[in-house]
Amino acid sequence: MPHATQHADVAAELDTALRGGPFHVALRAAIAARGLPLQRVQHHLSRHGVKVGVTSLSYWQQGARRPQRPESLRAVRALEEILQLPDESLIRLLAESGERQATSTPAAARSYRSLVEASGVLDRLQADLGWSLDGGLDTLGHHERIRIGARRELAGRESHHIVRAHRDGVDRFVAVHHGDPGCVPRRMNVRALENCRTGRVRWDEDTGVLVAELLFDTRLRSGDTFLFRYGVEDGTAGLCREYARGFGFPGGQYALQVRFDAGALPVRCHRFTQPSTAAPRSGRQELPLSGLHRSVHVVEPRTRPGIVGICWDWD
Repeated sequence: MPHATQHADVAAELDTALRGGPFHVALRAAIAARGLPLQRVQHHLSRHGVKVGVTSLSYWQQGARRPQRPESLRAVRALEEILQLPDESLIRLLAESGERQATSTPAAARSYRSLVEASGVLDRLQADLGWSLDGGLDTLGHHERIRIGARRELAGRESHHIVRAHRDGVDRFVAVHHGDPGCVPRRMNVRALENCRTGRVRWDEDTGVLVAELLFDTRLRSGDTFLFRYGVEDGTAGLCREYARGFGFPGGQYALQVRFDAGALPVRCHRFTQPSTAAPRSGRQELPLSGLHRSVHVVEPRTRPGIVGICWDWD
């Protein structure tokens, strides 16, 4: 009876998660136990009069974001009913995780602390461009190059994407850039470098989040691959100490390279990983700085949900 055994295992995992948490693990287990895709969960929430994006639901169950706004808390209570959970079960876990965060100082990545603070902002900006979590593209490869300037600031970054369409008609991509604290998004410049052109750009001054539409000038068919490259000129904030990239789903290869100005070299660099922003960092490993090119890099052959980054110490 493999099916019955599997069902019992899922039920046991859900029971354990509801008793001990944390919130995102319990939510993920509850959704898995009911066998509902996130689009269906979103549909049920809308029938309860609650609007939550699929992106937010994904971040909630991965631990990359916590429901905090009144509308989000209404959604959590509705989820208890939709997922057939005991009253207050998810709300209790959410409150407990909030208390733990308030009494500790987790070393969360700079970009993804901003992401949590921006919770509804990113959804709003992407929705304004008509973009959702499923943009019709799977990432086969993402190579990212970061430049740290003479003032030790995040001067800019360049991204080279290799994607494959999983539905017909895809003709664009929406890029997201998280500036460092104190950045000025309206002064940033998005540059289309290869096989794309810049469309609409939106930003939020309070959180330093910028989103930009990159237009392909062609409509991909399902199964088509596409390569494109773009850059973001930043340089609007102060001291930069790290750069990180988060992943909500398994994907292809990711390479991150950080290059430093000749007059502003760090004393040491490390790679790190995090399962989520609420989790401690792990996988810490020192990276040697190349003398000629003044750079360090990490390569993930296949990405998993979580965070990958590089941090460094100044003298």
